[in-house]
Amino acid sequence: MSDIRSLAAPRSARLPSVEIDRTALAGNWQRLAALAPGARTGAAVKANGYGLGAPEVARTLYEAGCRDFFVAWAEEGALVRQALTAPDARIMVLQGLDTDAAALCREATLLPVLSTPDDIAIWREAGLGSPPAPAFLQLETGMNRLGLDEADARAAADLVRAGALSVSCVMSHLASADEASEQSRDQRAVFERLSTLFPGVPRSLANSAGVLLGPDFHYDLTRPGIALYGGTCDALEGLRPVATLTASVLQVRTARRGEAAGYGAAAPLRRDTRIATVGLGYADGFLRAGSGAGVATWPGRPAPTAFLANRAVPILGRVSMDLTLLDITDLAEDAVGPGDRAEFYGRNVPIEQVAAAAGTIPYELLTGLGPRVAREWG
Repeated sequence: MSDIRSLAAPRSARLPSVEIDRTALAGNWQRLAALAPGARTGAAVKANGYGLGAPEVARTLYEAGCRDFFVAWAEEGALVRQALTAPDARIMVLQGLDTDAAALCREATLLPVLSTPDDIAIWREAGLGSPPAPAFLQLETGMNRLGLDEADARAAADLVRAGALSVSCVMSHLASADEASEQSRDQRAVFERLSTLFPGVPRSLANSAGVLLGPDFHYDLTRPGIALYGGTCDALEGLRPVATLTASVLQVRTARRGEAAGYGAAAPLRRDTRIATVGLGYADGFLRAGSGAGVATWPGRPAPTAFLANRAVPILGRVSMDLTLLDITDLAEDAVGPGDRAEFYGRNVPIEQVAAAAGTIPYELLTGLGPRVAREWG
């Protein structure tokens, strides 16, 4: 079954879209690379390039100078390999190694990240000869997610010394790098100790927030993700928003004081109110939790807003599956009409602010973008 983007008919201008700033994406990677001049700077392009389209994200970053790309599944890696045929582009698969995935890694020249003894056994069996096919190795350093514990790491080191396993890089993942936490230093200490089992092998520890922790965390390869996409612009000067989500005004109407707007009459109107109904909803990835009223909230959340006619305007009532209401009463009467575009995050509405209003993180907003949302590269 075709999705809405693959139909032969022209795409309606009223459908929601996300404009992707290619220059900002490349510039963000270059900014992060400049912070770790002694390391290679890779890029996480998993989850379809954080929702923006992994092949085009990868091509853009390759042109900017990136050569190391991380995906979650081998199937994702094969799509990125179709976009990056250059032999110096390395594509690492972070999870899910089974015999089928191992075969696909061999076929598409992907490097699996081995995190369990079973992963190692499957990859050795798929190696089909000598020398063994290279792979990354992931160590457990305190996150208790994926990775080899000390005993399994020592067994892997024995295989490397025996020439039965080829390791291109040892890595681990920081759990709390974006918080003021001792855990990152504790993880680094464990990583230092376990990685000495693999002398001379390159090392990788830093994600986006880890890059900002300084040279002690950079090692030989960094792996930024959300920072590339502008999801942490407030954390580092020079990062720019990459994705701008907009949707079209479908109708403008005036409702009277004492009436209510949206599902559940969640927004009682205390004045005559002009309402712009916009064609964007939670089916498109704009979360219901970011409603203006009528959903569970928490102390201190930012007031949910959109940007329309050069002003921030409140989101009114509940976000529904396909529609969101905006209160435009304070705009000039002729300022907004059907077909005008409202921005829900991007250049004028920081995605961090929108995520905070919905009680979530920018990652979820980007990776949750639905298939009706056109990805428009600029």
